Amino acid sequence: MLVSAGPPLLLLLLLCVLVTLSHCSELKVRVRLADGHITEEVLEADNEQDSVTLEFKQADGTLITFVADFKQDVKIFRALILGELERGQSQYQALCFITRLNHNEIIPSESMARLRQKNPHTIRAAEEKRATEGLSMNVAVNLTRAWQLSAHLLNTCSVAREAVYTREADMRHWLDSGAESSMFEILPQGVEVPDLQSCRSVKDLWQPCCCSYSLRLEWYPCLLKYCRNRDSSGRSTPYKCGIKSCSKGYNFTYYTPHKHLCLWEEET
Repeated sequence: MLVSAGPPLLLLLLLCVLVTLSHCSELKVRVRLADGHITEEVLEADNEQDSVTLEFKQADGTLITFVADFKQDVKIFRALILGELERGQSQYQALCFITRLNHNEIIPSESMARLRQKNPHTIRAAEEKRATEGLSMNVAVNLTRAWQLSAHLLNTCSVAREAVYTREADMRHWLDSGAESSMFEILPQGVEVPDLQSCRSVKDLWQPCCCSYSLRLEWYPCLLKYCRNRDSSGRSTPYKCGIKSCSKGYNFTYYTPHKHLCLWEEET
């Protein structure tokens, strides 16, 4: 069972945070992925930065990192995919996808930092499986200026080099909020490249195509649960007494200059 530390533990929690913040803000959870593979998710909450990071490794060795930046309302997905050396790829291929963070997608960093579990060896399953979200990532992001969007972008996405993407709708929002237009480049669309096909149907490894990449956050705390107490006067008062866990999939589509950077499409 996962619970939120209640008022009696507040003093102990504060002392723990002062002594070792990183220890108190880390939670490790064993999770069964959709393919049956069991992995360990590491969730970290940073109260000072007001952010939450979730990281785990898939059965194929891919390292997935998710960052929720509550200060800037930005979420970041990074995939480090093992390369196929025999086909001329580097040791790994990195992808980064950036979108706006909506309210109630994940619990706040302060609440995440207080989570503890009684049975760390239990294999967790999400209470709610949310629908897979399809996102058209048709804008490239220049990382040298991306600090305007989030202080986490450079550290998280620097390994992705030129494979950092966002949506046009998000770009418009950030431009209206004062971001520099030089940070973004709208990628070629079907009208500009009439023969643009999905990478799955393209044979030539050096032909441009539309790539798809899917990932799933199999378990994360998405909502706080509230219980009620009655005080001495009989009045009912709510207090935080736990969390609700969710699972959610994402399917990202984006332009790539050649299929060689989208080899996983051959396997689907």
